Parts: sequence; C-alpha cells; structure tokens
Amino acid sequence: MVYDENLARRVRGMLASRAPVTEKRMFGGLAFMVNGHMAVGVNAGDLMVRVGPNGHEEALGRPHARPMDFTGRPMKGFVFVGPPGYADDESLAGWVERGVRFVTSLPPK
Repeated sequence: MVYDENLARRVRGMLASRAPVTEKRMFGGLAFMVNGHMAVGVNAGDLMVRVGPNGHEEALGRPHARPMDFTGRPMKGFVFVGPPGYADDESLAGWVERGVRFVTSLPPK
C-alpha cells in the first residue's frame, strides 16, 4: 500500500477532534472512517473524498478534482483530488469537511 504519509498526517490532524474516527486500509490506500463510513482517504498522492451522489457533479467542477476510478468505471459519489487541490490547509480542510458532512448525514454503522 502506497500513500502520502504527510497527507495522511495532515488529514489525521484535521479529524482529531471528531469522534469516532478510525483508519482502515482500503482502495489501495488509507481511509478515514467517520461513524463507520469512509469520509476521506489517501491513495498514492491523491486525496479521496466521499461527496455523495448529489454532490458529485459539483465536486467534479472544482479545480483538480476528477472521478474516482479504480476499475474503469467511476465511483459515483467519490472523487479524487490532485495535490494542487489540497496544497494549503484551507483547501484540504474544505475537502475533509465536505466528506465528513456527507457521511454524518448517513446512519452510523
């Protein structure tokens, strides 16, 4: 499993005050689970964000976001964000909050 340790550390710090947050290896990287649902993750140098089906198109319109695709079929409701899209803490925090906001709208697992 290859992922950006520095990015994982930054995300971990942003989620430190949230409970319950767990980390799980998935999608070839590291996922941060909130209430049992993946909110955000780190895969290689990309940030993975769960935006939900209703937020998918809007998220794709943001700079440096693209469909999350592992198998040749994009996963609706998930996006990859390239490094320029989360370079500063404010941008990263916005994406992390977007993922957390979506998964906290779901019933806990």
